[in-house]
Amino acid sequence: MSCRAALLALSLASLPATAAAAVPQSATASAASADALATVSERSGFQRTGRYEEVGRLAAAFQARHPDRVRALEFGTTPEGRPMQLLVVTATGVFDPAEARRRGLPVVLMQGGIHAGEIDGKDAGFLALRQVLAGQAAPGALDKVVWLFVPVFNVDGHERFGAWNRPNQRGPEQMGWRTTAQNFNLNRDYVKADAPEMRAMLRLVQAWDPLATVDLHATDGAQFEHDISIQVEPLHAGDARLREIGRAWRNAVIADLARQGSKPLPFYPSFVENDNPASGFEDGVPPPRFSHGYFLLRNRLGMLVETHSWKPYPERVRITRNTIVSVLEQMAAHGAQWRREADAADARAAKLGGQSEPLAWKAGAKARDVDFLGYAYTRTPSDVSGALMTRYDETTPQVWRVPLRDDVQPALHAVAPRAGYLVPPAWAAFVQPALEAHGVAFRRVDAAWPGAPVQAFRTTAPQFAGNSMEGRQRLSLEGAWKPEPRDVGAGALYVPIAQPLSRLVLALLEPQAPDSVAAWGALNVAFERKEYMEDYVAEDVARAMLADDPALGDEFRRRLADDPAFAADPGARLDFFYRRHPAWDERYGLYPVLRLDQPPPDR
Repeated sequence: MSCRAALLALSLASLPATAAAAVPQSATASAASADALATVSERSGFQRTGRYEEVGRLAAAFQARHPDRVRALEFGTTPEGRPMQLLVVTATGVFDPAEARRRGLPVVLMQGGIHAGEIDGKDAGFLALRQVLAGQAAPGALDKVVWLFVPVFNVDGHERFGAWNRPNQRGPEQMGWRTTAQNFNLNRDYVKADAPEMRAMLRLVQAWDPLATVDLHATDGAQFEHDISIQVEPLHAGDARLREIGRAWRNAVIADLARQGSKPLPFYPSFVENDNPASGFEDGVPPPRFSHGYFLLRNRLGMLVETHSWKPYPERVRITRNTIVSVLEQMAAHGAQWRREADAADARAAKLGGQSEPLAWKAGAKARDVDFLGYAYTRTPSDVSGALMTRYDETTPQVWRVPLRDDVQPALHAVAPRAGYLVPPAWAAFVQPALEAHGVAFRRVDAAWPGAPVQAFRTTAPQFAGNSMEGRQRLSLEGAWKPEPRDVGAGALYVPIAQPLSRLVLALLEPQAPDSVAAWGALNVAFERKEYMEDYVAEDVARAMLADDPALGDEFRRRLADDPAFAADPGARLDFFYRRHPAWDERYGLYPVLRLDQPPPDR
């Protein structure tokens, strides 16, 4: 038997006897064989998943069978030329986003296959779709909800098909690849939006303004009994009222899953110390490069669903299907009210000017012990790798008593400008695409503004990352905003803070925010030093400056006495004078976005 066959055999053997029975009867392979709306996955007893051509075929078939409740649309094209498929599903008769907004209908967007090897969401989504339309699940939900279903987000990655694309995952037999054809990880791209697929998704988000977005994954990691984790934001971060709603939504879905026999978790089950169960877990708020970290900045709900890769595929599809149904039921019951609360959050967000707002979050050192449903395990040195390795015994369930750090607190703040940000004309082309991709409001300032009363951010030591990340060289900046009047030419961009997306504005334009345009390297050229003074010139300049300014001489001698490293570094000593000379580039270290406490004049 091959390694792959052995793994599949283990997958089937480890499927609990109750799991197959828990899959709705209509989902069995025999019942599905006669239904044109059944997936390859259903027909195979959830051992396989279909290729992407199936998505378009099924979308058209669902629309043909339910023309009054399903619209099959394309919302983009991938780099390899494949259509990105969307199904709009509702019994409200509303298939236009403007009309959905006018009527206050809750719109829920569910996406599968952002990591195309983790394809549970596609097969579970089509299964749930057929049952919901048939009245077998979430009865009446479509009367109150507009459901947007993207079966596969990473389409090109889906078609990079193979049996070993997810070696630590039990089924399906073959699956897609994690990244796109251009090697982008889409779940790191929500803010920088480099991938064409992400730009298409953000256009979809701008058009429909979904109240809730559900991102369907299968996690990696250790072996344990828990079969799914549900994480929601806002919950720790974002608008205070939406945090209450996020917690209520998460808890309701977890309760639904528990009643159906699952063992759900409210946090991502990744050990604090890699491969060491005793180290426990840490909760947190993801930066907005991730889906559920992004939507809180839009004053909307984001849910990350992670089934457990070690569970067999039939079990994972069943649990994902149950999650989808629960979400639809919760949105039907509460979505109209939550939508009104989200609109109120938009109004509150437009008043953030002058207030302190967190940019990043971190769990504190305080921990509490929790019971975690694991398996017996050993940790012994490996004669292959030489490392300490953990091995699990799935025949022996065991309750682990482990620490959970879930006291999540702000780790970085920024005070929002009272008016907004000003992007000088030379840098508008660097920043404008990001603003447009996210639907951030801005206007062009047509007239020059001499001596503009702005605040500027300067850094003396920009830190460029040593490695490429998602095609970018990341940048870290230390510094502070200080008043510094500057001449600003015509053509600058003014980005007001008084808009619903104010938190997203801060995330994009505050230079120290973890996923800002600066942090992702879009403005790196501004921090490259391009002019120098030769040492022999600097020697003469230094002597002239010392002769002309006794106070400077005193400062230099104190620095020599107090800083041995400086005293021993000829280049640093000459640089001391160069930075104080008119030849020094005054723009070096200047962040090319400014802050305003008053709007630009209208002229």
